[in-house]
Amino acid sequence: FLTTFQVIIATMKFTLALGAILATTAAAFAPAAVAPRAVSTTAVNSFSSEIFEVRSVDMAGTTEQIVKGGRDLFPLLPKAFEGIKEIGVIGWGSQAPAQAQNLRDSLNEAGCDIKVRIGLREGSSSFEEAREVGFSEDADTLGEMFDIIGKSDLVMLLISDAAQAALYKEVFAAMKPGATLGLSHGFLLGYLESIGESFPEDMDVIAVCPKGMGPSVRRLYEQGKEVNGAGINASFAVHQNKSGKATELALGWGVALGSPFMFETTLTSEYCSDIYGERGILLGAVHGIVESLYRRYQRQGMSAEQAFIESCESITGNIVKIISTQGIKAVYDGLNDDDKKIFEEAYSASYMPSKEILQEIYDEVSSGNEIRTVIMHGKRINKFPVGKIDGTDTWKVGEKVRESREEDKIPLNPFTAGVYVATMMAQIDVLLEAGHPYSEVVNESVIEAVDSLCPYMHYRGVAFMVDNCSFTAKTGSRKWAPRFDYILDQLAYTAVDNGKPVNEDVISAFKNHKVHDAVTECCKLRPTVDISVGTASSTKEIVIE
Repeated sequence: FLTTFQVIIATMKFTLALGAILATTAAAFAPAAVAPRAVSTTAVNSFSSEIFEVRSVDMAGTTEQIVKGGRDLFPLLPKAFEGIKEIGVIGWGSQAPAQAQNLRDSLNEAGCDIKVRIGLREGSSSFEEAREVGFSEDADTLGEMFDIIGKSDLVMLLISDAAQAALYKEVFAAMKPGATLGLSHGFLLGYLESIGESFPEDMDVIAVCPKGMGPSVRRLYEQGKEVNGAGINASFAVHQNKSGKATELALGWGVALGSPFMFETTLTSEYCSDIYGERGILLGAVHGIVESLYRRYQRQGMSAEQAFIESCESITGNIVKIISTQGIKAVYDGLNDDDKKIFEEAYSASYMPSKEILQEIYDEVSSGNEIRTVIMHGKRINKFPVGKIDGTDTWKVGEKVRESREEDKIPLNPFTAGVYVATMMAQIDVLLEAGHPYSEVVNESVIEAVDSLCPYMHYRGVAFMVDNCSFTAKTGSRKWAPRFDYILDQLAYTAVDNGKPVNEDVISAFKNHKVHDAVTECCKLRPTVDISVGTASSTKEIVIE
């Protein structure tokens, strides 16, 4: 990855989210005794399409269905979007700029006479950013959000989770009869269920959820134009299908975004796995792992700089690159015999402590408690503003390390690898035990981490990601990262230091896990293009000060 900084992570402006949060009714914050739900995947992987080829793939011995994307499918978009004349992309956070531009470009290339508009709250500073990438009032492609909602046949609601929770009634009321509601996250369903409400029955409700943040959705779309497309995989869900055309529209949306392949989920399964994942290995867990290892390695005599290299750099600059192209087990298989023993010690000691926290996270998410946490945190935000974490010693040393980084000299520390891989595998197992399909598990726990988030962490830092991610992800990462930090330090590392024998059953389960076959299958579907986070892009990326 390049070292010249040109790109910064895009996030939703806080203004809309905070105002929306404060408007949320007190009922949303009431405690509820809700048990963790078991995710039903009965309807998943049983879809059909009359437009796109549905392929069966072997995911670890289970047959799942996907649609493979590519620019060669663009001629099919007019049929998939049949009946859609106007699309309203509401918001301008992480996903909206990328999805709006990708849709506009793909539909234009396909010869579709469909207008893509941006809808923003009146007075938003994002108007100027939308104009910079070709949307404008003069062209009737930019306007006030509720005006745009009222005109649209497909309303892609990409405002923040908190804003959705506060404004859903006004959004539903503004939609014209027969319009489809499009989401890229299942949070709104979780929120509605937590307060005993639901979507209006007279509309289609679909979701297309890229397994990566908005800037990567746009960058890979741009960088893959010469190789029949590259992008971020996406799940899709058809929650309500009043028209009978919702599946085709969702698949067309995913193809137009540039998704290499799409797999089916449900809105419930999506928000359970997504909110859980960002608190785990995608963001919160990797933050906690780095902090704990950085201190550990210094206690063992390393300099601060070397400790950062052996912990953070080893993960973002070496380990995840191997996983991205060769799979999880390849990290272990590539080690020499002595390093394999170190890996096994770290893995054996870290797996159950990490899984303990991950199971707690999943229970909190699936019960609705974590959604309430996000809403309640938003209500406190004006009294207790969120501070930044990048001023601590770990991340200041990280800045120095990145300035003098030599990519080809980044080590693969076997202890770091054991801890990181153990946590990733524990996250995978919690999802599988809850009933999630392999396609969703691999994308939420592996591909999103190694192909979308970690390249940005490597480029700018884990702390920067935490400080500049979405409000929902930021809330979760800050809440759970210390838990991973403490439990690894208190239980895993002490077990190693006290000479606790390696649990051979745990190591055998890792070596023979079926997920390795599923990851291998997903690697086959991976685009040939690696994301370049330093090249020029039309993505407008913003730092939250």
